[in-house]
Amino acid sequence: MDVRRRHLNPLPPPTAGEPLLKPHKYQQTTNNTKASDALPLPLYLTNGVFFTLFFSVAYFLLHRWREKIRNSMPLHVVTLSELAAVVSLIASVIYLLGFFGIDFVQSVLTGRHTHDGWDVEDEINSVDRFVIEEDSLKKPCGAGIDCLPVVVAPAMAAVLVAEQPALVLEAEDEEVIKSVVAGTTPSYSLETKLGDCRKAALVRREALQRITGKSLGGLPLDGFDYDSILGQCCEMPVGYIQIPVGIAGPLLLDGREYSVPMATTEGCLVASTNRGCKAIHLCGGATSVLLRDGMTRAPVVRFGTAKRAAELKFFLEDDMNFDTLSVVFNKSSRFARLQGIKCAIAGKNLYTRFTCSTGDAMGMNMVSKGVQNVLDFLQNDFPDMDVIGISGNFCSDKKPAAVNWIEGRGKSVVCEAIIKEEVVRKVLKTDVASLVELNMLKNLTGSAMAGALGGFNAHASNIVSAVYIATGQDPAQNVESSHCITMMEAVNDGKDLHVSVTMPSIEVGTVGGGTQLASQSACLNLLGVKGANKESAGSNARLLATIVAGSVLAGELSLMSALAAGQLVNSHMKYNRSSRDVTKMSS
Repeated sequence: MDVRRRHLNPLPPPTAGEPLLKPHKYQQTTNNTKASDALPLPLYLTNGVFFTLFFSVAYFLLHRWREKIRNSMPLHVVTLSELAAVVSLIASVIYLLGFFGIDFVQSVLTGRHTHDGWDVEDEINSVDRFVIEEDSLKKPCGAGIDCLPVVVAPAMAAVLVAEQPALVLEAEDEEVIKSVVAGTTPSYSLETKLGDCRKAALVRREALQRITGKSLGGLPLDGFDYDSILGQCCEMPVGYIQIPVGIAGPLLLDGREYSVPMATTEGCLVASTNRGCKAIHLCGGATSVLLRDGMTRAPVVRFGTAKRAAELKFFLEDDMNFDTLSVVFNKSSRFARLQGIKCAIAGKNLYTRFTCSTGDAMGMNMVSKGVQNVLDFLQNDFPDMDVIGISGNFCSDKKPAAVNWIEGRGKSVVCEAIIKEEVVRKVLKTDVASLVELNMLKNLTGSAMAGALGGFNAHASNIVSAVYIATGQDPAQNVESSHCITMMEAVNDGKDLHVSVTMPSIEVGTVGGGTQLASQSACLNLLGVKGANKESAGSNARLLATIVAGSVLAGELSLMSALAAGQLVNSHMKYNRSSRDVTKMSS
C-alpha cells in the first residue's frame, strides 16, 4: 500500500522519556512555580499602574457625574480634567483587555481550545497526518455509488475526544452506586440527585452492570449530550447506539436536488436507493403531490345506552356545531386547526376520530391536547359521558389499520416518474415489460394473496425506517407510514416506464422529539427542512414527507429492477456479508 506521509508544522522527535505532546508555552510552569518567576516584575508594576488608573478615573467620573445630576448640569459639557479622565479610562480598559483577554479572543476567533494543560494546536502539530491515496482504500461499492479519495487525520480523533474528557467514577460515586444496587436510590432519580446527566448515566450504567453481572463494554457512553434528552427523548440512559448514516442521491424531486440521509445497518439498501435516484435523475426527476395533511387522535367514550352514544355522534357530525368545536379544539396550539370529525359506534361505545393540521410538528401531543379540550367542553352537555381513554385505536397510531390506508394520517403523498427505456436497460439492467409484469404479480397480486394491508410494495418500509431514524422521527410510526402501493405501467408505445408510489399516511415532523438532537438535526439541515418554517407553517414537514415518498420511489424502482434481472441474491452476497474473520477478531 502506497502511503505518503506529510507533516504539518513538524516538531522534533521526542527524546526517550519525553511525552509526545508538550504543554502550551504559557502552561509549562508547575504548581510549585511562584508567580514572580512566571511573570517579570516590570510587567506587574505596569499592571498595577493601569489597575490603579482605571479605578481612580472611574471613581472620579462617577463622583463628578453625581454632582452634575444633583446640580442639574448637562452631562455632555465636560471640563478639561473630565476629558483627560475619560481618555485615561479608555486607555486603561484597552490595556487590561489586551493583556488579560487576548487569549480568550484568540480562542473564539481561531477555534483554539485548551484542555487539561494541553493546547489543541500543539497536539495536532505533534502528530503526523496521513494522506491515503485513493487506490489504497478501494473497497466494494454499491451500484451507483462512487468511491472517493479518503483523507485520514489520526490526530483529529484524539483531539475531538479530548474536548470532552471521559467520565471517571470518583470516591463519592461509589456510595451512590451502592444505594442504587441496594434499591434505596431509584435509578430514575440520579439526574436530579447528582445534577449532572453524564455522571448520572455513568453511575446508572455501573449499577446496572453490578446488578445483572453483565458487561456493557461495547455500548458507548462518552461523546453524547445527555442533557439534550432529559425529560423529552429517553429516560434512564446508560449509553447510546451507533448507526451508520449513508447518503443516497442526489434525488431530483420537483425540480430540486436532495441528498437523502439514511441510517441503516442493512447492506445494499443505500446503494440500491442511490441507483434508483440516479435513474430518476437521468430522466428529468420525479414529481410529487401532497394530497392531505392532518394528524388524528380518536378517544373512546362510553354511555349508559347506545341511543345516548348515537346522540353524541349526531352532535359531533353536525356541521352547525363544527365552528364551536373548532374554537375549543384550536386553543391547544397556535398551529392546531381542526379539520374534521368522524365517528363510529360499537354498542354504547363511541369512537371519535379528530383530524387537525399541526404545522411543522408531527403533532401527536398537539392533537391530543385539542381532543382533551373538546372532551372537557362536551362534559357540560353530556355529563353522563364516561371517557375511557384519550386514544381508542381508531386513530390509528403505530398499528396497521385500514382507516389509515383509506382515510390517511399525517401527510398523504403521491410521487411519480417516467423512466426512459435506455435508462431502464443501461442503469437498471432490465426491461420495461419485465418490470411491469413483476410489479403486477408481486406487489399487487402477491400482496393480495397474502392479505396485505397497505403493503402493496416491494420494501417501502426499508427506506422509510432509514430516513426516519436519520432525521429524528418516531421509528415506530414506520408501521403506518410505510403503507404504500407501487404502480408500474408501460407508456409511450411501451417504450418507457411510468412508476409511482402512493403513500397515504407519512407521519413526519421537523420540530419536537428527536429532531432537535444534534445528529438528527444535522440530517434535517442537509435536506433543508430543519426546524419550523417561519414563512409558511408546516412547509418543512410537508417537504420532508415528499422527500420520503421520492426516496421510496427510488428504492422501489431499484429493488424491482434487481429482482427482474435476478441480481438480488448476488448483490446481497457481495455487499451485505462481512468478509472479516470473526474467529481472529474474538481471539
